[in-house]
Amino acid sequence: MLKRERGSVLLLVPAGVLVVLVLGSIAVDFAIAFLGEREVAALASAAANDAVTAAVDEAHLRETGELRLDPDRAVAVVEATLAASSTEVDLDRPVVEVTTIDGDPAVRVRLTGRIDYVFAPALPGGPDGTDVSAVAVAVAAEG
Repeated sequence: MLKRERGSVLLLVPAGVLVVLVLGSIAVDFAIAFLGEREVAALASAAANDAVTAAVDEAHLRETGELRLDPDRAVAVVEATLAASSTEVDLDRPVVEVTTIDGDPAVRVRLTGRIDYVFAPALPGGPDGTDVSAVAVAVAAEG
């Protein structure tokens, strides 16, 4: 080994540390995005389940014995469920659709929102966040 080659590895250590920090920050931001996506999906599912059970038109059910959902009540229940949640996701207005699936009344809830990244905005040209969405369907069935 020549005397002038000693310590040449020390020049690579700062670059290696920088690469590890950038990769770690990318992993954290992707984990935050994945968690937010799962949170939105769970919230959409909970809102659809709440709406399909609380929006049953009881007067119509008692008169005819037929299950029918009140669309206005379904929207109100979904909005109340979202208001009661403790989500960190910046949600847009939900899209609530009362429909039928195989002859049974159902509620479809579509949620979209924005997840803010933690580290990516610090990188040149890095995104501020990402958009996430989820759709959940709940069917009301007699039983």
